[in-house]
Amino acid sequence: MKHEYLTYDFRSIPLYADVSPEDWNDWKWQIRNAIRDIPTLEKVLELSEDDKTALDRTLQKFRMAITPYYASLMDRENPNCPVRLQGVPTFHELEDEEGDLLDPLYEDKDSPVPGLTHRYPDRVLLLVTNICSMYCRHCTRRRMVGFDDSDLSTDNIEAAVDYIKNHPEVRDVLISGGDPLILSDDRLEWILKQIREIDHVEIIRIGTRTPVVLPQRITPELVEMLSKYHPIYINTHFNHPKEITAEAKSACEMLANGGVPLGNQTVLLKRVNDHPSLMKLLMQKLLSIRVKPYYIYQCDMSRGIGHFRTSIAKGIEIIENLRGHTTGMAVPTFVVDAPGGAGKIPLMPNYLVSQSDRRLILRNYEGMITTYTQPKETVSSSYEISEICDDPNLKSDEGIARLLNGDQLFLIPENLRRKGN
Repeated sequence: MKHEYLTYDFRSIPLYADVSPEDWNDWKWQIRNAIRDIPTLEKVLELSEDDKTALDRTLQKFRMAITPYYASLMDRENPNCPVRLQGVPTFHELEDEEGDLLDPLYEDKDSPVPGLTHRYPDRVLLLVTNICSMYCRHCTRRRMVGFDDSDLSTDNIEAAVDYIKNHPEVRDVLISGGDPLILSDDRLEWILKQIREIDHVEIIRIGTRTPVVLPQRITPELVEMLSKYHPIYINTHFNHPKEITAEAKSACEMLANGGVPLGNQTVLLKRVNDHPSLMKLLMQKLLSIRVKPYYIYQCDMSRGIGHFRTSIAKGIEIIENLRGHTTGMAVPTFVVDAPGGAGKIPLMPNYLVSQSDRRLILRNYEGMITTYTQPKETVSSSYEISEICDDPNLKSDEGIARLLNGDQLFLIPENLRRKGN
């Protein structure tokens, strides 16, 4: 099946009827003209009185910003349009679910300097701005994004760079926000240059939703600048096939042609993409625009987004309908970014039926049951490894890995009642 990509006529929307193609394709014009209030929104979408009442209540707590481009993808008449659900506030955002937290991922608690989170052993997260071109209604960082429009100060960025310099175990820096591609090319390049000059930083990643909500931001000048700091990877955030337009395809292909590998992190969202067939189509279309499906995220437990959360079982069902039913490249990892800073925990269908000390009973996607016989000698013998692999920085010495390599016999939970007895 050859994929088709959504095309649209933005001038069919009365508000944009007189906008020139030059302005429409200018990412700065898109940001300046983002929809931020009800009077502007009702020039683009049909809103009932109940819709406007709910919007008014919600906007007193959470801000709205929708790029004209993304608004043009919304169904004008259907309030359940999957694009519209991601961009237009509803009264559900005022309702907290049991277990909701302000900072469920403990990004602030794991922050040694402002803007930097260091949770995993060899990588850090650097939040360089609080600003996005569009405020997604399911955003996990709504505690900071959409309230204070500010970038991380030069002093704080320099403090973060100094921290990375002083921690040689950090080999991977993820730049996120807000959306780092909201920054000017010059500002973003200054940050990239500071990080690339650190000898032990091997890769730089950028998390951005601009290819989805503002593909006009991906310019030849931006790609040329990024290509100076390879290896650079970009993870973006398509949630529905309707978002894969001709413009989004062009933006992703421009990045790929510039040598930037692209991954996608889809959030599992109720009424948006919680259907196996729809998710399969999304993953296949992503590959067609040279974007590798990377993660499907269980929607986080941030306040005000509980109405988007599905059951964990729904995510496992989706993976069950992908594995074996389409190319393995189209099968992302389903993860729960667990509360309390526990990090990303992968979940998948159970393909291991049973096991003995010699044989494993496995099933495949068709339900076929098969036997895998292990070798008689299953313990890996000791042997000499090269100096390259003997680097102590490569040894995993935290958590379960510490038990597996024999450095520790058990791990005791901090709040264990009988601890110390």
